[in-house]
Amino acid sequence: MTSPRPDLPGLPETVPARMVNEFVYCPRLFYLEWVQGRFATSDDVEEGLYVHRVVDEPGGDLPPPEEDLERFAGRTSRSFWLTSRDLGVSAKIDIVEVGIDGAVTPVDYKKGSPDRRGTPWPADEIQSVLQALLLRETGYRVDQAEIWYAETRKRVVVPVSDARLAAVRELLGKLWRTAASDNAPPPLEDSPKCPRCSLVGLCLPDEINALRVRERAPRRPRGVMAADPDSRPVYVMEQGAMVAVRRGRLEVFKERENLGSYRLIDISQVCLYGNVTVTPQVMRELFAREIPVCWFSYGGWFSGMAEGLPGRHVDLRRAQYTTPHDRLLTVAGRMIEGKIRNSRTLLRRNSRVSPGQTIEQLRDLATAAASPAGYPSLLGFEGTAARLYFSQFTAMLNATNGLDITAFDRNGRARRPPPDPVNALLSFVYALLVKDLTVTLATVGFDPFVGVYHRPRYGRPALALDLAEEFRPLIADSTVIQLINNGEIRSSHFTRRAGGCQLDRDGRRAAISAYERRMSHEIKHPVFGYRVNYRRALDVQARLLAAHLTGELPEYTAFTTR
Repeated sequence: MTSPRPDLPGLPETVPARMVNEFVYCPRLFYLEWVQGRFATSDDVEEGLYVHRVVDEPGGDLPPPEEDLERFAGRTSRSFWLTSRDLGVSAKIDIVEVGIDGAVTPVDYKKGSPDRRGTPWPADEIQSVLQALLLRETGYRVDQAEIWYAETRKRVVVPVSDARLAAVRELLGKLWRTAASDNAPPPLEDSPKCPRCSLVGLCLPDEINALRVRERAPRRPRGVMAADPDSRPVYVMEQGAMVAVRRGRLEVFKERENLGSYRLIDISQVCLYGNVTVTPQVMRELFAREIPVCWFSYGGWFSGMAEGLPGRHVDLRRAQYTTPHDRLLTVAGRMIEGKIRNSRTLLRRNSRVSPGQTIEQLRDLATAAASPAGYPSLLGFEGTAARLYFSQFTAMLNATNGLDITAFDRNGRARRPPPDPVNALLSFVYALLVKDLTVTLATVGFDPFVGVYHRPRYGRPALALDLAEEFRPLIADSTVIQLINNGEIRSSHFTRRAGGCQLDRDGRRAAISAYERRMSHEIKHPVFGYRVNYRRALDVQARLLAAHLTGELPEYTAFTTR
């Protein structure tokens, strides 16, 4: 019989039966998980692992098929692998039981329950039939398979017939053809499967479908995005501190004094400022949990990041490196258009005096930036808009706690080093934003150092700087405005030397606290209409950019508020 696996270079020899289950549930889920190596956990995934704990420990020997199996009736074998190169399938079978007639029965453990009719779900059924087929190819007689559902605590019988086995082989052919494709299958449309899928936050099914049909009647997507994770960054700023790991917790010490203790499951990043030591055990544990470590200079300059193995989304990085120049220019134009429009919105909302013609000028510059003739003209639009915007920036500020904001009017936007408190705050918070975007882009699968607008330079995360353009006014500038206007920052929070100005330790803590507060602030998404916080909005925007570069979306849509 012909193998369903095509003879194509680069394809693995076998696919796990669990991935066949995913393919039946959703071909796109299968492609994202198995072909692209993208994975995310969820409550359902963790519950399934918990259910399987009783059968994950190997035990019992299954007699060879040439034996008189009737003598071994009642014997049970647990958790072992079978592989068929002919089928191109491997499977870990939870339990195999030997019957009194010498036939063997594979039993698969599943969480949940069967459907309303009491029959197994199609994906579960296919996985069980595959296990039966593997046992048959090994030489055993298999008349049926069984599925044990944890919610009902009952078994459901799956008959094994020649017609059913033929259907499985046909399905495997479709699976291998999908795996050999360069493009992921399209998302399901309005499917009840999506809300509980572990990869819904990576796949963005309704978001991508909504953007694909924007030329038709607009339709608000369902709010099926994965919830914002509970994990948050940990910042270590105490000079001479040491970061260690003990019993599932991240511990921060200095001279035997415990400065902080955090559960590893609650941490999304570890951010180190200045001279802070990290033990090798911490690095290994964080890499295993895919938690990045970010290094900053004492003054807040984002200087580097370490993570585990690079992302396996090779198709995305290949698209990132090979996207035509004119298409990248269009994306860059949309980003700068978004930045200018968001700057204009911030001025309209917060300026204590009328911005005059600046509002109209920013509107015209945003329109021009959306379709630039080339990078020089786009740079000109952005530079002019930035000059106009920052000329009005102090009109959004209130002088509090002895803070001199007039120095910003004299200096304008300046850095390296920032000459006044407002510039120092802007530079510090911009570095936090770029750090978060660098982590987000690396998590999605991008190379953060290859941009579409900023020129790549040694050590500069150009793509993170690109995506930051849209969010600078909404996140960073808004954070600075809140810090000053709410009186959270004082003149004493700054140190001045050699013509430069920078935040001291207490000032950095106040700025980080306000920034994290802003990142957790929920807004109505300007495109999709559901509630989302800014941290999650960064992730969604990075994934929409990925979908555009890989050909899933016809255009890139910037994040702009009204």
